[in-house]
This record gives sequence, C-alpha cells and structure tokens, in this order.
Amino acid sequence: MSLTQNEMQPHLLVVDDDERIRSLLQKYLIRSGFLVTVARDAAQARRLLAGLEFDLAILDVMMPGEDGVALTRELRKSSVMPILLLTAKGETVHRIDGLEAGADDYLVKPFEPKELVLRISAILRRAPAPAAPQRPKMLHLGEVRYDPERGELWRGAELVRLTATEAALMRAFAAQPSSPISREGLAGGMADSTDGGGEGGGERAVDVQITRLRRKIESDPKQPRYLQTVRGEGYMLQPD
Repeated sequence: MSLTQNEMQPHLLVVDDDERIRSLLQKYLIRSGFLVTVARDAAQARRLLAGLEFDLAILDVMMPGEDGVALTRELRKSSVMPILLLTAKGETVHRIDGLEAGADDYLVKPFEPKELVLRISAILRRAPAPAAPQRPKMLHLGEVRYDPERGELWRGAELVRLTATEAALMRAFAAQPSSPISREGLAGGMADSTDGGGEGGGERAVDVQITRLRRKIESDPKQPRYLQTVRGEGYMLQPD
C-alpha cells in the first residue's frame, strides 16, 4: 500500500499477547503506510478504543482472558469498525465463530506480511467512508503550539525548526494525544524519516530524539510537562 503525503493514514489497532509478533506487525505495517497502535490484551484494547478512533482492528484469536472472538462479539454491539482476526492453522471452529461474531475477514498463521497488507487494504476499500474525526486544529503546549495539518511547531510568532525525525515523532504524538506510544512504535516511525536521527536505530535512538524534542517544547526539559515519560509504556504528548 502506498500513500501520498496528502492522504490520511489509516489508523490500525493490533491486539496480540505476543510482544514479538506485536512489534513485528507494527514495524511492517508502519512501513506499509499505516498508523499503528498496539495492545497486549483485550483490556488494554478497550482503553484505547474508548479514547481513539481506528479504521480497522487486527485481533489475535488465542489471547488469555477475553479472546479475539469474544472481543469481536462485544465490539459489534456498538461499533461497525472493520475487524480482521488472526487464527492459528487448524482452528476452523474459531474462524467460523469469529465470522459469526462479526469479523470482516480472517488470516491463518503463519502468513506472509504482504498478504496481511493486501487483506487490510481490501477490507478498507469495502468499508464505508467514516465521518471525518473532529481533531483539534492546533495543539497547545504552554507557550508552544503545534499545527498537525501543517506539521509546524511555533513558539509565539517564531517557527521552531524540526528535523525530519522530530517531525515524524510529532506526527505520531499528534495522532494520539494524551495516549502513550511505545518506544518500539516510535522507532518504527522514525525509521522512515529522512535524517535517521544520527544515533542508529532502536529504542536508544528514540530516547535521544525525545530529549532533543523536549528542548524545543518544554520550558524545563528536565521536568517535562507536555512530553511525558509513561513508565513501562513509552512516551505521551499531553497538550493543554
């Protein structure tokens, strides 16, 4: 899937209890042009769904606690968001249950990542166009403001220069204000920036870039108010 700069990135929710699979899917889907948020279980997915709009959810069937089929059934009581289930080979009964619960499609593990992208694209083409979400035109961060549409950071009348990596981070944060984003998710978005951050890849590079970005946003970068660290989950932009 290829998106032009002017097209809105579809926002996907990936729910899987396997951290390795979550990370791999997130990185691949980000590189394929999607905005991706991950959850480790149904409970975390519900919290995200309560505050964010998603274009499609990818749910693993076999999760501890509330499984993907049960979550699909509950979501269908109040949502028409497309749902794609990931099932293990041989789980025929689960695939049938999932479709009966309201899933739009399923994909059997193991699968080729490219097939997942093709399935997602096909589902999104069939889905009715959602109403445009009422996102704030400007995010206010004390004396600083960020324009999500233009990708511009301003301090008063002064335009603050952002590197390509900082701009990629701000786009990710602006898409999910007041919600934590994992280091691995931010690292995937940074990998597509043109300057690469100059620090290599991975989570250490994210920490370095966050420190630099705080210097441009915070009045006291050592005690950040707006670009916060969320212990165990990553970083979060908390606008006024």
